[in-house]
Amino acid sequence: MIIDGRSLAKEVLARTALRAAALGKAPLVSAIVVAESAATRSYLAIKAARAADAGCVLDVVKFSEDVSTNELRSAVSSCTADALIVQLPLPEEVDTKQVCDAIPLSKDADVLSSAARALFEHTENALLPPVVGAVRKILEFGNVDVAGKKAVVIGAGFLVGAPVATWLTRQGAEVTVVTLESGSLRETLSIADIVVSGAGSPHLITPDMLKEGAVLIDAGTSESGGAIVGDADPTCADVCSLFTPVPGGVGPLAVACLFENVINLAQRVS
Repeated sequence: MIIDGRSLAKEVLARTALRAAALGKAPLVSAIVVAESAATRSYLAIKAARAADAGCVLDVVKFSEDVSTNELRSAVSSCTADALIVQLPLPEEVDTKQVCDAIPLSKDADVLSSAARALFEHTENALLPPVVGAVRKILEFGNVDVAGKKAVVIGAGFLVGAPVATWLTRQGAEVTVVTLESGSLRETLSIADIVVSGAGSPHLITPDMLKEGAVLIDAGTSESGGAIVGDADPTCADVCSLFTPVPGGVGPLAVACLFENVINLAQRVS
């Protein structure tokens, strides 16, 4: 089964729009952006379109590359929108953790602050980070029972690897986290029932590495030959029982889950 993330995202956004309409006012989402690039503009245009599909309004607040950590903290903590997104990564000179920790818990739709992440890690009904929400919906759509399965998470990053590993463990999976610097990827993958990859390394995973019938969720994106590609070679689909392509898999669904979180937050304060 090859997952059509765009189709699933449309369904999530349609349901979210109905919930937004019931609020009586379109929730306003502020996106904090530093040193906007062509790639960032493209990504924000997609987010703005998906925000509209979800019944929300996206307002982009731009800062120059020389902005200080304190300036960003002040802008984030004083935000009056219903929800707030900090577009990562921030410049190296900025303390990203300080900026993200300034996001009020009631507005943290991306689950970036330490407070929001702690709730996610320790509370059953807390907001899920958008990529985790996407992984959950993909597994639910494929009727994949996580409990008792051997799961491998490739990468331990803040946005994908770490939260996905936490969530899979809570669902009862036996989770192994492998980074490019540690462990034998081939040996670990050979016995994995479920693989979630967020390494950002083009075609890192090949079909011969995988167990027949494995579930492979590719949440890694990078550029190769001018095209956006995933961590998994597309031919991995031939040996998998469930496979997410890049582009068109996890990405669109994660954006939809972000705006689903916005509505969840708006409903809590309405």
